[in-house]
Amino acid sequence: MIIGVPKEIKNNENRVALTPAGVSALVARDHKVYVQSTAGDGSGFLDSQYKDAGAKIKKDIKSTYAVAEMIMKVKEPIKEEYSLIKKDQLVFTYFHFASYKPLTQAMIKSKSVCLAYETVELPDRSLPLLVPMSEVAGRMSVQEGAKYLEKPLKGRGILLGGVPGVPPAKVMVIGGGIVGTEAAKMAAGLGADVTILDVNLNRMRYLEDVMPANVTTVYSNGYNIRELCRESDLIIGAVLIPGAKAPKLITRDMLKEMRPGTVLVDVAVDQGGCIETCKPTTHARPIYIIDDVIHYCVANMPGAVPYTSTLALTNATLSYAIKLADHGWKKACQDDLALRKGLNIVNGQVVYEGVAEAFNLKYTPIDSVL
Repeated sequence: MIIGVPKEIKNNENRVALTPAGVSALVARDHKVYVQSTAGDGSGFLDSQYKDAGAKIKKDIKSTYAVAEMIMKVKEPIKEEYSLIKKDQLVFTYFHFASYKPLTQAMIKSKSVCLAYETVELPDRSLPLLVPMSEVAGRMSVQEGAKYLEKPLKGRGILLGGVPGVPPAKVMVIGGGIVGTEAAKMAAGLGADVTILDVNLNRMRYLEDVMPANVTTVYSNGYNIRELCRESDLIIGAVLIPGAKAPKLITRDMLKEMRPGTVLVDVAVDQGGCIETCKPTTHARPIYIIDDVIHYCVANMPGAVPYTSTLALTNATLSYAIKLADHGWKKACQDDLALRKGLNIVNGQVVYEGVAEAFNLKYTPIDSVL
């Protein structure tokens, strides 16, 4: 198969879909890999390293798309890329369709095959291609939140871990999945007073067992969230419904009950956000303020640490990319149930129910296209 790796052009997105090691593994199986020039620079991987691994270098994004049967990316295509995607071309990347209708409509129009990292799902309901970036984003959410609690950045002026004789900051984490767990571990490690909320009692029992003493578990409902909003210094939204829009758990009216300088970090922004006042921001302009509450809603948080993120992503995606390249998308998805669940749009048909529901589009069962 011919595989194309374009340079990411989303704002401040420095990750790349394949490391030189990933290229080497594909080339060893007789696949051809074309990497756009400087695609890996932001992650610390040079064109010369890709050449040494067996890739051919394409000078621009247009020629990279034009030559490839499968495109491997990190983030969803943006408007400038829509016209480059061809009929029957397999695009393997994070899409988060349910949060953005224009992207969904563009991919339907392209008649390409869209296989989303974030909905590849194992029988135990885990999301193997979302996990590494969720781990990065969860840890970063506390790192960024702690920074924006500083007074010069309009925060409350509180140190996350406090000092002897001075109480630590209070951190609320909504969601006990991968993002929430990593966020709670980081905040607890810095000495904060952490509360993590979830609706799954078995998950909360697990978290109660593995978390340190400064982490408390609380059942997630509207009443508890509102009460905790009043006393929390840093609030992290870490709620995910695979392939569908995140529920709005913090409403606009709750902001007026928060203390000035409270920081909100919405890691669910890729899926529409779990905070009503959330709107996607960029690394260039990461925050905005409503009712004296700081909103950090960067839609590609792991892009700020691209070396770590690119290595972690390739570790997770490579085995699936090899299956797709070896067997073609249709046979690979017939044989692998996890990959099959990654299919969102196939030749103009929406085959993922959450995406169809988000925009009231016709849903086509996946079996009919396989």
